[in-house]
Amino acid sequence: MTTIQITDTGTARRGPVFWLCRYLPGEIAGTAALVLAGLGVTVWTDAPVAIAVAGLVGAILGFYGVLAITIYSEHSIAAHGRARRGAFALLVAEFGPVEFVDTLVIRPAALMLGVWMAPDPIWGLLAGKLAADVVFYAALAKSHNTHDMRGSRGTRGARRTRGARTAREPQTVP
Repeated sequence: MTTIQITDTGTARRGPVFWLCRYLPGEIAGTAALVLAGLGVTVWTDAPVAIAVAGLVGAILGFYGVLAITIYSEHSIAAHGRARRGAFALLVAEFGPVEFVDTLVIRPAALMLGVWMAPDPIWGLLAGKLAADVVFYAALAKSHNTHDMRGSRGTRGARRTRGARTAREPQTVP
């Protein structure tokens, strides 16, 4: 009977400091773009749907613009400059399914509800963003950990060692 031990070699980087360093610059840019786009639309209309959609587009462009640069830089360093396709694939793999649901369902509903309920559209956008972010980051953390366990992040992910026992639950492989 053989057991597989799963060793996370990047545990120290997966704490709050890792998450802040990785996502805070994108969040700042996305929030600024959300507010500017939402505020810009209020010049022409006070329709909650229009304000929420403009904020959504601004947030996506701001957040993913910064994250694309961050991931490209990380991957470029690891791949010695040959990173374009790999960085894009990692961005899609990391955010794809989570972002799809967030962009099409959760975030628009949260932003529209926030703008509709708050007396000021900017506060409504910020409240909707905060609510959507809680759901987004919970799902993203799960997705991120799944990619680590599969080893799709290269050497920083999990490594499987045959013949070793795990401290938690040994898994047998026939």
